[in-house]
Amino acid sequence: MFEIIFLGTSASAPSVRRGLSSQVVKHNEHRFLIDCGEGTQRQILQSGIGFKRLDKILITHGHLDHILGLAGLFSTFSRWETIPEVEIMAGGYALERIKKLLYGVQIIHPRKSQIKLTMTEIQPGILFEDDDFSVTAFSVSHRGPDCFGYLFEEKPRRPFLVEKADALGVPAGPLRGALVKGETITLKNGKVIGPEEVLGEEKEGTRLMHVGDTGRIDNLLAHCKGVDTLVIEATYMEEEKEMAKDFAHLTAGQAATLAKEAGVNQLILTHISRRYRERDVRNEAREIFPNTTIARDFDLYQVKRGECIKVKQN
Repeated sequence: MFEIIFLGTSASAPSVRRGLSSQVVKHNEHRFLIDCGEGTQRQILQSGIGFKRLDKILITHGHLDHILGLAGLFSTFSRWETIPEVEIMAGGYALERIKKLLYGVQIIHPRKSQIKLTMTEIQPGILFEDDDFSVTAFSVSHRGPDCFGYLFEEKPRRPFLVEKADALGVPAGPLRGALVKGETITLKNGKVIGPEEVLGEEKEGTRLMHVGDTGRIDNLLAHCKGVDTLVIEATYMEEEKEMAKDFAHLTAGQAATLAKEAGVNQLILTHISRRYRERDVRNEAREIFPNTTIARDFDLYQVKRGECIKVKQN
């Protein structure tokens, strides 16, 4: 299961009810901050999630409405020494702008800061891998170079069949854990039990995809196929599709078309312009893909295989 908390859902400039682009994806003890628009640190505090373990930052692209909040965030980190080390992962163009932002005005002083800051230039492919999930970057088309989307994917697993373990006399505890890991065990009575005796058929893991600003959907279709939840921008509506094309953004209709063609389970739209009413954006998308919601600041969703549940609503 993944959780996604929306910290900022506005397009280009903040509105009264929406901050600039930022969200946190959680899986077990891991937390990933995706983008960091102006005011993100206040949104983090207001959301109640705090700064603990917020040590991995994924940037979709280098436009200021997606990175300006890093200055305030790291200023706070430097004063409070909240987190000992942080890794920022982004394309080359975005990293150059971030370095100027943080070091050019000495938000972070390389010789004085207690934070170990690593800036990793990414390419399409796996960025992070743990025992049970991975994060993969893929290219998207927006204005400027090095723009990326991110796929959070649990690894396939075979469920542990408790009733079979009970029938075989496997006691609760480390022996069952060893079987889950695929190891063969020996009981006290000498009986040998292999993992295939207590594990069910392999099941695919949960898949959550996040796409920041983009102007095309044709090059995203293969990446989005069958994901459980797709989070993507919807800056414009079809009535202004030419303007969307000019600025390399999507309409709500285009985002919904991608979700329909890719066979995703749930579509969540973000990067919403204050020029439109939320219900109009939602209605345009739902005419094409009914299982669509519009993210609001501080919304929290749990993403599981085949379902997406809003557990907290702004």
